[in-house]
Amino acid sequence: MNLYALVRPLLFKLDPETAHTFTLTLLDWLHFFKLTTIIFPTVKTPPSTVMGLSFKNTVGLAAGLDKNGAHIESLAALGFGFIEIGTVTPRPQPGNPKPRLFRLVEHEAIINRMGFNNLGVDRLVENVKKAQFKGIIGINIGKNADTPIESAADDYLICLKKVYPYASYVTVNISSPNTQNLRQLQQGDDIRQLLAALSKEQQALNLKHKKYVPLVLKIAPDLSTEEIDHIAALLLEFKLDGVIATNTTLSRTAVAGHPAAHEAGGLSGGPVRDLATTVITRLNQQLAGKIPVIAAGGILTVADAEEKHAAGAALVQLYSGLIYKGPTLINKLLKASNCSQ
Repeated sequence: MNLYALVRPLLFKLDPETAHTFTLTLLDWLHFFKLTTIIFPTVKTPPSTVMGLSFKNTVGLAAGLDKNGAHIESLAALGFGFIEIGTVTPRPQPGNPKPRLFRLVEHEAIINRMGFNNLGVDRLVENVKKAQFKGIIGINIGKNADTPIESAADDYLICLKKVYPYASYVTVNISSPNTQNLRQLQQGDDIRQLLAALSKEQQALNLKHKKYVPLVLKIAPDLSTEEIDHIAALLLEFKLDGVIATNTTLSRTAVAGHPAAHEAGGLSGGPVRDLATTVITRLNQQLAGKIPVIAAGGILTVADAEEKHAAGAALVQLYSGLIYKGPTLINKLLKASNCSQ
């Protein structure tokens, strides 16, 4: 029986952000009473080595669901092979005004303009230190909204230094559409300067902590072929360890006519599926297997995940798929993974 299918109509009657908070609290209680794996049984799969890390399985949680790393253990108990938390910024910030989260149920999609709402990097680090989870934890870092774009690298460096000792890998988020001018960092000299600074700091932190933490870049689905090629060349030049494709899209073509289509923010879920796959395919061609690609965007079925792997993705991440399909989606993806091996 799919318990989530019974609960979802009740959750969807709530405001999306209220439902989000309620669900995470409920998961915490289920984990506390050791009920998670009874209600949502997990499937064992052979581990996969990516970026020099051993992943329990190839299905992960995308950043954005647990921004402060306050629910790591209860989310990991759902069967994920890795958890990515954040996006976190140097200083706490409330994010954009509410309402800022919208469901487009007919399209199995979400529009969000959260704006990196989080309690700051110091709080996130404390939460990670307290967590008992020993698996792979990615930490997604960004810049504060009031930091000028020309000083963005300073914010990323602050976060990188603070999270480095506690992260399995660090994701640099320069592709959220909800922080003004942030996507500018994906272009021209801006991305070159940022990657140069982060790569240099990664090397210094490796020596300081005697621990190598992979550095990953998260990019948008709205890039041109030329922009994707430019980013791929820089990933190779600065020897980054991975790339996540993709973040949310600004396009509304796939949801034209929906009452919420006019809402500002990034669109995720079903409508970003093809865009993300196109970016993954192009990246994989340009990177030629030298840097692994992690797929995010529009993974709501086994076929969606298989499409991403066929396009060249080594790992997949869920967000909207988890909202619409529930934890049973993880189980289905892992069963399919076992059958394909």
